[in-house]
Amino acid sequence: RRFGGRESAYVGTLNEGAWSVDLDAAREALSACSLRDQPVVVLGTAFAFVHLLDALAAKECRLWLPSGSRALETGGYKGRARALPKAGLHALIADRLTIDEPYIVTEYGMSELSSQAYDHVAGSSAVQSSTRLFRFPPWARAQVCSSESGREVGDGETGLLRVFDLANVRSVLAVQTEDLAVR
Repeated sequence: RRFGGRESAYVGTLNEGAWSVDLDAAREALSACSLRDQPVVVLGTAFAFVHLLDALAAKECRLWLPSGSRALETGGYKGRARALPKAGLHALIADRLTIDEPYIVTEYGMSELSSQAYDHVAGSSAVQSSTRLFRFPPWARAQVCSSESGREVGDGETGLLRVFDLANVRSVLAVQTEDLAVR
C-alpha cells in the first residue's frame, strides 16, 4: 500500500485475524490495467491465487492482461484453500489471467529465513514449468539431507531441505525443513 505507484492496488484484507483477498477490488484493479493496456505484476500467495482464480471461474470470467504482465506466486496454502500442484496452479494463472507460464515466477521462503529463493528469471525460454530450479542468493546455501542419517544426499537423490542463511542476524543460522528436494 505504501510503496506502490499511483495505479498500484493492494487488495489484501484482514478478516477475523486472517488475510484474504478482496476479490471485487482485485478484479477491478486487474480490469483497469487491461483497459489501459498497461502490463501488471500480480504478487500473491498460492492460496490467494486459488481464491481469485476460483472466483473468476465461478463467474466464467477471464482477464486479458496486457502482454508483458507477470505473476509472482509465493507458495503456501497453509490449509486456507484447496492445494494444487504448482503446474496446475500455473496453468490456471495462465488461463484466467492470460500470463504466459514462463512469466510466472515462484518464490521459496518462510518467515524463519531472511532470504528467499526464486525459480528463474521471468521470460526465460529455457525454463519449463516442470523443471523449476530454485536459487538462493550467494549468502544462503541449501543442502538436501537424508531424513535417516542427516547427511547430504548424492546428486539426483531426494531428501529434506536444510537452508543456511547468513542474513539471519540475531536468529538461527540454519533451518531444517520438512520440505522434500532433489539435489
